[in-house]
Amino acid sequence: MGVRVAVVYYSATGNVHALASAVADGAAAQGAEVRLRLVAELAPDTAIDSNPAWRAHVSATRSQVPEATLEDLEWATAYAFGTPTRFGNVAAHLKQFLDTTGGIWQSGVFHNKPATSFTSAMNRHGGQESTILALNNVFYHWGCLIVPPGYTDPLLYEAGGNPYGTSWPSSGGEGPDEPTLKAARYQGRHLADIATRLRG
Repeated sequence: MGVRVAVVYYSATGNVHALASAVADGAAAQGAEVRLRLVAELAPDTAIDSNPAWRAHVSATRSQVPEATLEDLEWATAYAFGTPTRFGNVAAHLKQFLDTTGGIWQSGVFHNKPATSFTSAMNRHGGQESTILALNNVFYHWGCLIVPPGYTDPLLYEAGGNPYGTSWPSSGGEGPDEPTLKAARYQGRHLADIATRLRG
């Protein structure tokens, strides 16, 4: 049985979606079977409609990316989770999904599986590292093996050199640049490589 990677994320306007897709591509390039999954949108339509970019992204991805389920987590042998930064913390949408995992956590589904995380915020110092560390708290409780990119490839420096996980400061709303997408693809490859080594 080969490596199976679940890339699970929440994205409002598309930045984390772009990172998630790149992570998924990287894992697939390393030979992993990949499921790209989006957690449920919790915001009301009035909030979504107030931001044209948010509405456009929700409309575009609703039919393209399947909604994450607990079965996806049971299926996977490795995990990549992505979230926008919300005050230096995990977005409520992803947190709500994670909070439903108690039953499969108790049954040992997550034990010794590798996991990695990535994020995006508006500002370069908008809480990216804090968000990744907060998300990693879940992995500690699950009994996962956290797989950060570290400084394991020179291309990571071109993307800002975040050893915790790929992160993107969107500034004026532009999507991740090519160095950042390369870092995300590398993070997916790195996760799949570690997962393969763990399987022996």
